[in-house]
Amino acid sequence: MAMGWFYLSVLALCSLGLMCILSTIYWISYWQGGFAWDGTILMFNWHPVLMVTGMVVFYSAASLVYRLPQSWVGPKLPWKFGHAAMHLLAFILTVLGLHAVFDFHSRRKIPNLYSLHSWLGITTVFLFACQWFLGFAVFLLPWASVRLRSLLKPIHVFFGASILSLAIASVISGINEKLFSSLRNGTNSYSRLPSEAVFANCSGMLVVVFGLLVLYILLASSWKRPELGMQAERQALLHGGE
Repeated sequence: MAMGWFYLSVLALCSLGLMCILSTIYWISYWQGGFAWDGTILMFNWHPVLMVTGMVVFYSAASLVYRLPQSWVGPKLPWKFGHAAMHLLAFILTVLGLHAVFDFHSRRKIPNLYSLHSWLGITTVFLFACQWFLGFAVFLLPWASVRLRSLLKPIHVFFGASILSLAIASVISGINEKLFSSLRNGTNSYSRLPSEAVFANCSGMLVVVFGLLVLYILLASSWKRPELGMQAERQALLHGGE
């Protein structure tokens, strides 16, 4: 029963993450003209999709690797590789999203990094890069001592959750900024809540709900890999709670 509830929760979370990506794609495709990689506004349109996919959904999936019951037993090294590889994929998508917006701005002679959204976003990406390299160097490579890993683990976990929180704030502020920019005329202004504004606001709320659920799972003690003394109990849970 407990395992059934666990996998139902995982399925619901995966579905919600997929909805975040698909709703962003639909918003950009239907109201913003679609996508291209040619330096035009259509290239900029990749930015929200790649950032939601990389910095929110894939980042969350990588962070939740150690919450899977299968990771509670056996060697941790394969799970460490999976954790690092998924974060690397999320980072690559994020860099592509940044390239889309910076290249568009440079072609149009638009200043970079002037808005609060851009400050939040670049801070998030910088922390993400530092977090990944620190995690790779300390927790994946064999040189670090057990004591050093024990000292850095709480910091690693704290910044992992903080980066996700900043990513959510960046996405929400980015959606808001995009809507203020594109819905400026009197008959279709943002304040009149046209259909695009309603849909994009709902997409933003999906991201918030998804992120809060991920943060809850990351912080809830019942979802964490057990200490050595609790392994037997969690193994029983993994095999059906018998």
